[in-house]
Amino acid sequence: MHLIELQDIFKTYHLGEVDVPVLKGITLNVDQGELVALMGASGSGKSTLMNILGCLDHPSSGKYWLDGEEVSGLSTDGRALIRNRKIGFVFQGFNLLPRTSALENVVMPLNYSSENLTERAGRQRATELLERVGLGDRMHHEPSQLSGGQQQRVAIARALVNRPRLLFADEPTGNLDSKTSKEILLMFQRLNQEEGLTVILVTHDGSIAQYARRTVRISDGLIVADAAGDAS
Repeated sequence: MHLIELQDIFKTYHLGEVDVPVLKGITLNVDQGELVALMGASGSGKSTLMNILGCLDHPSSGKYWLDGEEVSGLSTDGRALIRNRKIGFVFQGFNLLPRTSALENVVMPLNYSSENLTERAGRQRATELLERVGLGDRMHHEPSQLSGGQQQRVAIARALVNRPRLLFADEPTGNLDSKTSKEILLMFQRLNQEEGLTVILVTHDGSIAQYARRTVRISDGLIVADAAGDAS
């Protein structure tokens, strides 16, 4: 089943009297349970495409179905609801709340959830996720007390707490050393393989794309290659 269906997506930014076309007709399907690398150089359009796929922005034209729901014409509030229900994000900069424990950072998205979990149930779910990412003994530490790799693990747990169908990892190892980067990328592979989570790695780095089972390359606002491969 297609989790993502894009049909002829265009995105043009209007800067004063100048139109700047960024996406120029993207058609793409991603199935539930895939691990895909979205790869392109700076200025290729990959970040704009991720923003549309992640319901952070809307296309200028074209259609986008996410999990069978047509989302390209939704309002800002409508896209926010979709993100909360179905999408998780992990970013290069971690984006954790300072002076706040790892546990509280992971619990935080549940405050905006439609699940209406009790506080106890929410903290239990967050605890289980931190244990799953190997931080059971660090859940009461603040970000300043954690290494970069540990902070990224907290960010992954936070992205998973609302049980999304789709996880975006945007240059997730950009601030990490090579050993820690490998550990984080292997974690994405395990989430994909063991839990069937659909993961999209957004990167400019071919060595990161090797961890995916499919690489979609974008250049000048167009998909120029879409190939399956053996993950590392």
